[in-house]
Amino acid sequence: MSIILAGVSVPLESGGQTIRETAASMLGVPVSEIACLRVKRQAVDARRARLRLVLTVLVDLHDKSRQETLEGIHGSAAAYVEPDIVYGAKPVVRPVVAGAGPAGLFAALTLAKHGYKPLLLERGRDVAARTADVERLREKGVLDPESNVCFGAGGAGAFSDGKLTTRIKDPRSEYVLQTLADCGAPAGILTDAKPHTGTEHIRTAVSGLIQKIIGLGGEVLFESRLEDLKISGGHVTGVTYVRNGVPHTVETRAVALCIGHSARDTYRMLLQNGVVIVPKPFAAGIRIEHPRAFIDRSQYGAAFGHPMLGAAEYRLTSRWGERGVYTFCMCPGGEVICSATEPDGVAVNGMSYYARDAVNSNSAVVVSVSPADFESGPLGGVLFQQRLERAAFALAKGEGAPAQTLRDFLDGRPSRRFGGVMPSYRPAAVPADLNVCLPRFIADGLKAGIKDFDRKLKGFAMPDAVLTGVETRTSSPVRLPRSADFAAEGIGGLFPAGEGAGYAGGIVSAAVDGIKCAQAILSQYARPS
Repeated sequence: MSIILAGVSVPLESGGQTIRETAASMLGVPVSEIACLRVKRQAVDARRARLRLVLTVLVDLHDKSRQETLEGIHGSAAAYVEPDIVYGAKPVVRPVVAGAGPAGLFAALTLAKHGYKPLLLERGRDVAARTADVERLREKGVLDPESNVCFGAGGAGAFSDGKLTTRIKDPRSEYVLQTLADCGAPAGILTDAKPHTGTEHIRTAVSGLIQKIIGLGGEVLFESRLEDLKISGGHVTGVTYVRNGVPHTVETRAVALCIGHSARDTYRMLLQNGVVIVPKPFAAGIRIEHPRAFIDRSQYGAAFGHPMLGAAEYRLTSRWGERGVYTFCMCPGGEVICSATEPDGVAVNGMSYYARDAVNSNSAVVVSVSPADFESGPLGGVLFQQRLERAAFALAKGEGAPAQTLRDFLDGRPSRRFGGVMPSYRPAAVPADLNVCLPRFIADGLKAGIKDFDRKLKGFAMPDAVLTGVETRTSSPVRLPRSADFAAEGIGGLFPAGEGAGYAGGIVSAAVDGIKCAQAILSQYARPS
């Protein structure tokens, strides 16, 4: 165990000795009493002209009795240690993992580490091929429904800002960060207060994870879509997947279902097989773009332009009646990209490279949507999303994504051209009136929320800010209920996990849920000899 000491504030240029001296002073011990000090998290305080580092550090003392006392005052931390696994007694099987997003990758890695040799199925392509498919979509508008921003190695997180912040307190989070760093993500994710990898480095880490799984005896098949489940006596007995147009059946009694939030056809297949699916709230809206320099200056004030500062972030929330309005998945120095998975639909998301040095910064601005807003039934939320995406596609006449200046959106008139902020969406941002494709409650909520955000971040409602629509894939519109042993309600051997199952909301939380799902499988099925 170590003392966890937060709020260690030192000048930006400080070295290790200054940090030790400050920590010792805060703990009330001599510097010589510190046996080991490690930086756990660091952030830059840019509220003053002279920047400061604000650190959370882990401290070990020579005097263990005094350390225990200080742990009681400041808190203690221990490195994540995988819990002792008591393997189950059910007949040994080769588990199948469906989906190679964060949940699926970490579920497969956990199973492989314990010798279970999982079969990992991913409907999309590997990192290299998928990157080429996404680039073709951005340059030419050619969508591959099986390999895109949502489907393929790494899931939707592979084409994002690579944010690794999470609100969950599970100790497995630190293990996830360490594993990503070991697989090629920047080492800074282990200490940054708001860690991110950028899209290019998360792809590198995904490739590294896949090689780890294979090296441990797992098998990874791309372009292999989960087509059907075999269920007998209330328990999974096998799966069918389609590869190169040919169906293949695999016998198994353990399936980790890590399908992601956009596998709409898979949701329908699950329903046909009696899997319980319930609708859940989500949010929908648009992407807003401002000049990166404006956001940086607004957030950093007198420190704007300091070479130690990267592109600035923001997170804004508001209320409109009973609904929440908030910014989501902010991409500093990034671009707006197409996240559609179906023909005749437009959905948008944000993406940044590690340097975050693009001209614009963007964020989703979304309004909460509840099951009361869409038709009843397990997939009512899916149908709601599809209607918005198809309306946006029609509004842009199939030529790209509809976009509008904020001034025109607030005034309710179509944009004819863009002003001081040029949209980053490719292949084309089509001037339009987003009020036409958005439900009235979302449009009105966005207008009220953006005006309120302008009071909190002056200039947020700049007339030339660009809105691009529609943002619908903020989270899964469904949840697959599971029991205490992580199995799907009423179906043994089927373990829903991650964002697509409604149990996570980001790269780290999805990865953690995948680990927990795999550990549940370990606890039920006998370890291979």
